[in-house]
This record gives sequence, C-alpha cells and structure tokens, in this order.
Amino acid sequence: MLNQMLVFLLDTLLGLFSLALLLRFLMQLLRAPYRNPLSPFLIALTDFLVRPARRIIPSFQGMDLATLLLAWLTQLLLLTGVQTLRGYDFSSSIGIALGGLALLAAVEIVKMALYIIMVAVIVQALLSWINPYSPMAPVLDSFTRPFLRGIRARIPPIGNVDLSPLFVLIIIQLLLFVVTGMEREISRLF
Repeated sequence: MLNQMLVFLLDTLLGLFSLALLLRFLMQLLRAPYRNPLSPFLIALTDFLVRPARRIIPSFQGMDLATLLLAWLTQLLLLTGVQTLRGYDFSSSIGIALGGLALLAAVEIVKMALYIIMVAVIVQALLSWINPYSPMAPVLDSFTRPFLRGIRARIPPIGNVDLSPLFVLIIIQLLLFVVTGMEREISRLF
C-alpha cells in the first residue's frame, strides 16, 4: 500500500512537472504570445531547471532543446522510479532496461504532446462558441493553427461550419492508437 501511494505521488509530481516543461517547449516552438495567464506560471515553475540547462544544451533552429530534454529526463526519472517501486530488478539487464525506459519516456512525451494538442483543439472550439475573446484564445490559436491550417486548405467550411477541428481530432486519435501500440510493445520489456 505504501508503494502504491509513493507511485501515485511520483506519478503526480513528476508527471505534472514533465507536462509543464513540455508545455513550455511547445509554447516556445509554436510561438505562443507571452502575454497570457499560462506563460508566467510555466516560466516561474520551470525556470530554476531550464536556465542552467540552456547554458549547456544549445537551441537548434528555434527549438529549445534544453526544455525538451528536461521534459524527457523528467519522464525517464518518473518511469525509472515507478519501475523501482514496483519491484523491477535492474541488476540483471540494466542496459536493456534503461534503453527501454529511455524509449518509453520518448513515447510518453509524444503521447503527452498529442494530448496537449487535442485538448487545445477542443478548448479552442468551445471557446469560439462561448467566449472568442478570452485571454487564452491567442495561446490556443498558436497551438492549433499549424494543425488546422493544413486541413482548412483542403476542406472548406460546410454551411459556415468549420470541420477542421473534427478532422484534426480524428488524426490525433489515430496517432494515439499508433503511439499506444508502441508503448505496449516497449512495456513488454518490463
């Protein structure tokens, strides 16, 4: 029972911190406007780790690799901690286990990014009906614009209803099937 509580705490704390790092990375990558309620919070929460990492890990073509790597490392630490608490013996095949956990952490980051985009599309669609001038509207627009733009170019609105969010959600769901299948295959190592 104590192990279950520790797994829950580890999953919650490190999972949320990994989510914050990934959100920060995506906001910088997708050029979300800084003046919104989320940016200062994410910077205040993650800056203690991101600033020193940026001194060591350079950016690449506008991508903040330090933040992305920290999100991945946080996810790797989370998975390693959970496997340790569940009683997995790393001593017999530490190389294979760490390689599998590293790959699983990368898959988790991709899965988390897909969920972030999915939630952004849903919230943006809802806000467009309820309150299109919300302070979060520019942030959501910057998150969803690259994905919706390609669909909007191919599928025009039908009766003044934009169906591109629906198609993006379907594509994300299909990608999640693939990612979840990969996750299951990698998880068989443990």
